[in-house]
Amino acid sequence: MSPTDRKYIAIIGASTDRKKFGNKAVRAYARLGWRVYPIHPVEEEIEGYPAFPTIRHIPGPVDRVSMYLPPDKGIKILEDIRKVQPPELWLNPGSESDKLVTKAKKLGLNVIQACSILDIDISPPDLPDD
Repeated sequence: MSPTDRKYIAIIGASTDRKKFGNKAVRAYARLGWRVYPIHPVEEEIEGYPAFPTIRHIPGPVDRVSMYLPPDKGIKILEDIRKVQPPELWLNPGSESDKLVTKAKKLGLNVIQACSILDIDISPPDLPDD
C-alpha cells in the first residue's frame, strides 16, 4: 500500500494482550499497511503504536472503526464515534447488541456486524499469541 493509498483505522478496545482480538486487529491491519490508531483508556503504546485514550484524541482521519468492547461500554461512545465521521463502524463478534446497533444507525453510522480481521483476508489464528 503506497502512502497515498494508506487507510486509517481506529481499533477501540485495542489490547496489549496478544491473545485478545483487540491486539490481533492492531497487528493484522499494520501488516497490510494501514495506519493504526489503538484506542485504550490507560495504555500509552500497543504493538509499537501510540495509543489514544479515546477516539476524540486521534490526530487524523479515520476510514474505519473496529470495536472490541462489550455492548454496554460501546454504546456509551457512539456519539464520539459519530463525531469522527468514519465511513464504517465494524462491530466484531461480542461487541454488538440490538440496542447498540439501533442507536448507531439512528446516529447515521454505517454499521457492519462481522469480524473486521477476516474482512482484510487475515485469519486471526494466523497471528501468533507469543
